[in-house]
Amino acid sequence: MPITCPSTPEELEARLSEPTPEVIEALGRLDGDLLLLGVAGKMGPSLARMAKRAFQAAGSHCKVIGVSRFTNPVHRQALERDGIETISCDLLDEEALAALPDAPNVLFLAGMKFGSTGQEALTWAMNTYLPALVCRRYPKSRIVAFSTGNIYGLTPAPSRGSVETDSPAPVGEYAMSCLGRERMFEYFSRKLSQPQVLLRLNYACDLRYGVLVDLAQRVWNNQPVDLAMGYFNTIWQGDANAMTLRALGHGATPSLILNLTGPETLPVRSVCRKLGELMNREPQFNGSESASALLSDATRAFKLFGRPQVSSDTLIQWVAAWVSRGGPLLNKPTHFEARDGKF
Repeated sequence: MPITCPSTPEELEARLSEPTPEVIEALGRLDGDLLLLGVAGKMGPSLARMAKRAFQAAGSHCKVIGVSRFTNPVHRQALERDGIETISCDLLDEEALAALPDAPNVLFLAGMKFGSTGQEALTWAMNTYLPALVCRRYPKSRIVAFSTGNIYGLTPAPSRGSVETDSPAPVGEYAMSCLGRERMFEYFSRKLSQPQVLLRLNYACDLRYGVLVDLAQRVWNNQPVDLAMGYFNTIWQGDANAMTLRALGHGATPSLILNLTGPETLPVRSVCRKLGELMNREPQFNGSESASALLSDATRAFKLFGRPQVSSDTLIQWVAAWVSRGGPLLNKPTHFEARDGKF
């Protein structure tokens, strides 16, 4: 992976969706089309493009089909230009879900986090009820589903973080509903002998959003950084995309659970100082580091897929360059600093 920072949105999208040789090999072995449910979110478009490019490189004629409500038609048009078939669908509409095409490979990307406070019923419907509907709709498919490290709760900091065998301790209704999502997938994996992988993601970064982008914006704008959540994990979204697609070949019954994040526990204070050096700003801080943080240990995933190609140091440099030169942002803050589970 070149260490030069992507300089335009087009170059960024190309980098995010560039399949590794391992991804090409993995998708070349798949038997049939790939369906992405909830494709219009932050990761879905680049994930769909990487899958399409990998199928093409492998000489496969399998289709990539993206499903979403597509409230912004521009997103749908961009996917279709890149050869991805799209279907507009409210996944909670059971008749519409039943009408979707069959596919032996399903990526479940749908869910609700931001805005969940005040919309708890919808949050539970999206995060817990919908997975049950999808498992029943696709009983013979292999499924890779996104979950979240939030289901662990806070762990001592600094540390390597929670591992997959730790008991969940979710804080707040969002995290509890996500644990419900996992339980529904696990139940149907056992009941239907359905091969699944559940990916506890924590957090992806693509230069337009992510924890590093949140911190870089505050440093660049001379705004104080709250240190209460003093440590975090992150992973370049291109690496997360590659691991997600390779996970399709590792489905298990009951569900295989993998943490998906970078290998380091990053201190907020040190990262902000590095960002400040790169952007010629003096970071400002509020408070002090708490004795706990939301952290995950992705060693199990690294044993299957190898370590990320883009290091945290490189990612920090890229984010600093992108933010300081006014690169476009998604304006979707992670709220990683929230310690009460409210989003």
